[in-house]
Amino acid sequence: MADAEPESEPEPGILDVRTYFVRGRNALLARADFEPLYIDYYLHLADHGLRYAPQADLMLKEALAALTLHLASRPQDEGAGWTMNFNEPHMNLFVTGCTRPPHVTGRVFTEDVRAFEKSLIIAQRIRNGQNTGQSMVEFTGSDIFAAVEQFYEQSEQRLARLFRYDHEDLVMVTAQPDCDEDWLRSLTEEDIRTIDQKETLSLLEERQYVWKCGCSIERLYPLLARLGDNDLNDAFGGDEIITLTCPRCGARYRASKEQFEAWQATH
Repeated sequence: MADAEPESEPEPGILDVRTYFVRGRNALLARADFEPLYIDYYLHLADHGLRYAPQADLMLKEALAALTLHLASRPQDEGAGWTMNFNEPHMNLFVTGCTRPPHVTGRVFTEDVRAFEKSLIIAQRIRNGQNTGQSMVEFTGSDIFAAVEQFYEQSEQRLARLFRYDHEDLVMVTAQPDCDEDWLRSLTEEDIRTIDQKETLSLLEERQYVWKCGCSIERLYPLLARLGDNDLNDAFGGDEIITLTCPRCGARYRASKEQFEAWQATH
């Protein structure tokens, strides 16, 4: 049972993402107001007793937004997972999601984080439930949007720009074949706020996403099952209850030794 688990699972807030083709510029614009996603993210933190430092909290929300806009700009059967390793602040961010079924989730790691000489994004691309590619890109600074733009230019080998239209209303513009790259590079937040007046935008698609991991205590039991008897005894430490943490979203689950042994006997 999860710590502070509600009696029933609340209906998740639905995040609407609209994509537009910018005619004459050959660019794709994705935009969403992330308030519904952020509300469920904070409910998740409260349900599991999680608390991140303000800077880490903001960076994770921006990474979730960037990943969601990225997914909305990609084929519907494609998923992605990004691990972002920062030297300063020293931590990892992990965000992942897909369009079918529509969900995004993520978490912050601050303990046992490997130190590299430079900050890195390790990106996985997933199609039909199978990993189809992985890339590792170096980036500079601690700005999430700048890091994702560097990832696009090095790994995707095309331009991408991220903008804050409003506090939680975010926009991503990505280059398509024959894109007017000079125009894309020169865009500012002021330009984004008036882009529908200056450019011809054609609505392509509307996709919906929710905050969801899909983890459960049963899905975390295999992590315990990999341990040898001695390591398993050390994990419980003489107690009958152990707390397991989801590696994708940080959710905390309490499991009794008796429950785990019963599960193990049937698997």
